[in-house]
Amino acid sequence: MTNHRIGLTLAVTAAAILAPTAPRAVEMTAGDWKFTASGNVNAHYILSKCDDTPSAVAGGLACTAVGNADNTSSSVSNGLLPAALGITASTTQGGYDLAATFGLFPGISTNDGGSPNLEGNGPSNTALGTTGLDVRQVFLTFGNKTMGTFLLGRNIGLFGQDVILGDMTLIGVGAGGGDHAAPPNTSLGSIGLGYVYTDWLAQINYTTPDFSGLKFTVGIFDPLEPLDGSQAGPTPKSSPGFHGKVAYTAGDLYLSATFLSQKQKGTLASADYDSTGFDLGGKYKIGGLELMGYYYNGSGIGTTGLFILSSDGLGHERDSDGFLAQVTYTLNKTKFGVNYGESNLDLASGEAPNATLVKKNSKYTVGVYHKLTDNLTLLGEVSDIKAKAQNGAENKAQTFNVGAFLAF
Repeated sequence: MTNHRIGLTLAVTAAAILAPTAPRAVEMTAGDWKFTASGNVNAHYILSKCDDTPSAVAGGLACTAVGNADNTSSSVSNGLLPAALGITASTTQGGYDLAATFGLFPGISTNDGGSPNLEGNGPSNTALGTTGLDVRQVFLTFGNKTMGTFLLGRNIGLFGQDVILGDMTLIGVGAGGGDHAAPPNTSLGSIGLGYVYTDWLAQINYTTPDFSGLKFTVGIFDPLEPLDGSQAGPTPKSSPGFHGKVAYTAGDLYLSATFLSQKQKGTLASADYDSTGFDLGGKYKIGGLELMGYYYNGSGIGTTGLFILSSDGLGHERDSDGFLAQVTYTLNKTKFGVNYGESNLDLASGEAPNATLVKKNSKYTVGVYHKLTDNLTLLGEVSDIKAKAQNGAENKAQTFNVGAFLAF
């Protein structure tokens, strides 16, 4: 399964991403309302070398070349992030802080014929093509420092959120995907190679006030359909999904943990199962050195994306876990970094032997990120990706990329 098929793309909340990159957003006022605009445009030359003697690894993320296909593939594309334009309107009324946010995420690759996140269904990178617009962020918030804040709408999820926001390949490419003949809006970064994609979820959340650096968030989300063969089509769910988060900040130390749960409804009653997962992570900065670590564990949450390959299709959950370790060092205006991650998937209890099912996807990336100005970053990365099946067969791939990321 390639990243073209699973359509795992990312453009994170404008405030969360751009705060460390851009000194300030564009602001204007109209009466009691303040309007804020922020965003980015990025582009990269990506060269991927795929395994030309591939093994069968279902769910593997190392690209492969078969038949007459070249084992190298070039592209000028977005990286892990598509371009973004985030617009927020905010005001204070009756003692409550109110805000509404819209996030618009266009890519630069030709994406005719459907969702820009689900390319790979036929030739699309042709003459007279156009790019696609991804609207994944529409939400409102209300609250204040005393009562906390409610969020309602579509926004980034909680499970796996902090690790992808801290991933150094966020403004780069990471795992490039390989087959760029029908490119999606984004690359994989370290998605499926150290963490499960947090995704964008319709949700209702409550976040507590700040208790001396400690905050709690709890909420519900629109339940997602699993991609594991347990159902023939969309199946109504009687209850939402649930997620929560605790985060602690003390100076240059940041720690967090999240949980996620959802009941899965199969086409047959015997295919019902529960999906549960948690993660733990944190980062610490000492001068120019920053250390980050992250671990996740789940039953029935799958690998790479939420509820992908999460069961054997017969109601038996597959366990999964993984981690990402990262070290970066900033010297003047240049950041040097390396990260390594792996995502593991086990056969379900009692599952028949499935030799070609992915057992582990892993990757390391070495990157250099230079701030030419406060808003413009030039960067280069080299990544090595491996996919291993349950029977031990492996595929290997490499990605090289150079590009620019402009934030405002």
